[in-house]
Amino acid sequence: MYDARAAYLADSVATVGPARLLTMLYDRLVTDLDKGLEALGRNDRVAAAAHLGHARDIVTELISSLDVGAWDGGPRLMSIYSYLLSGLIDAAATGNAAKAAECRELVLPLAEAWRGAAESLSDSAQESRMIATTQASDEIGSTMLGVG
Repeated sequence: MYDARAAYLADSVATVGPARLLTMLYDRLVTDLDKGLEALGRNDRVAAAAHLGHARDIVTELISSLDVGAWDGGPRLMSIYSYLLSGLIDAAATGNAAKAAECRELVLPLAEAWRGAAESLSDSAQESRMIATTQASDEIGSTMLGVG
């Protein structure tokens, strides 16, 4: 059976750039942590384990895609991801809301930092496109007028 929502989501993820994909992962990670904490607050360990398990899957993906040698902060970020992974496993297995909350508090500034980096990249890319478009227009305009 064709699921239009799933197809749309898959297309959306497949067509975004790496910076946007990373912010999407962080947004979903925060959402999973929030939902996991809500479920733990209701004493619903099954739902909490599901949400925290999905958060764990996201952190695992972040770990597998991190090139530690690409920048000097890589090893530190890997250690944060490893700590998060351990904390999420513990929180899901034991129902430890304090550990889940600690993971959430660790993720929030990372999510904000990556969002800011993605916006900065987007702004500079847009500025480059505007410069290139202006230069192309100038070149076309001068040729069309018989100048140059």
